[in-house]
Amino acid sequence: MMKDIPYNINIMNERGIIIGSGERERVGTVHQGAVQALETGKMIEVWQDGHYEKQGTNEPIVIHHERVGVIGITGNPDEVRPFCNIVKTTVSLLIEQRISLEHLAHEANRKKSMLEMLLNHQGAYTQKIKKEAAQYHIDLLLKTSAVYVKYLPADPAHVAELSKIFMQHPSFHMEEDSYLVLIQSQESIDKLLEPLVRSYPDVLIAISRQEHSIADCYLQAKSAMNVLLALRPPVRMISFTEVEFLVKLSQTNLTNTVHLVTKLEDTVDLLDTLRSFINHNGSVSFTADELNIHRNTLQYRLKRIHTLTGKDPRNLLQLFELTHGLLALYQ
Repeated sequence: MMKDIPYNINIMNERGIIIGSGERERVGTVHQGAVQALETGKMIEVWQDGHYEKQGTNEPIVIHHERVGVIGITGNPDEVRPFCNIVKTTVSLLIEQRISLEHLAHEANRKKSMLEMLLNHQGAYTQKIKKEAAQYHIDLLLKTSAVYVKYLPADPAHVAELSKIFMQHPSFHMEEDSYLVLIQSQESIDKLLEPLVRSYPDVLIAISRQEHSIADCYLQAKSAMNVLLALRPPVRMISFTEVEFLVKLSQTNLTNTVHLVTKLEDTVDLLDTLRSFINHNGSVSFTADELNIHRNTLQYRLKRIHTLTGKDPRNLLQLFELTHGLLALYQ
């Protein structure tokens, strides 16, 4: 502010101690004019320099009806008075902004703690948990579906739009591009999903069954999403009911098949080829068409997968092993 106002500015705390000043030697001293301003709640003008104060104006800073500090401007009160309100308003806005940000951070931490408690809870819910959940519009007496949404844009414009979509339901920001939404009415799922699918072409959605345990709902939705990420079928939305077998298959420690598929991680085209080959039921024609490659190129890639993993994707049982490895990779 002092770059724009040709006078020294002092900031005093709630006890009248100078905590910021253009004259550094004054920091830490008590400003008597500020003490009076805090006591009276009014601007105090000092017309003569004293031992602990200088000529100028001292305006109390009031936030939520509480006197939290004082703005002082050194100089003839008639000259500096017009600047006093400008500086006070600026400082007040900065303080209120900080309080608001701290409040939002506190609420975000409370919400995060609430979610962690629900996701880790086993057994019947206590009255205390039910009461806390109710603050976030979650009725733990009702069955719940969890909707796990991934690949949502994180830029501010889209975040504001997403907030409008999610505001009808308890929602939680999980990762940079992912949200968990809890829905307690089956009819509401369609109303939520339709605008998401329409507005965000890259979005992936996984839906749990309706359960009494939110922890179970989350695990179902997350596991279904893992299947979607592992196999990349030609759909953007999947339910746990559709892929329950694949989820259980992925969680079964049959052999070390995950080690087979990790050998393909450095060659994205081979992973994509394997996914497409699985989704097209081993059809060379359909796979080649989807990947827009020649059949001979596809055969070469399938042989490369065989060489790297020791499993031939053209053999049904070995393709099943590779499918298990791909699912296990995303657990």
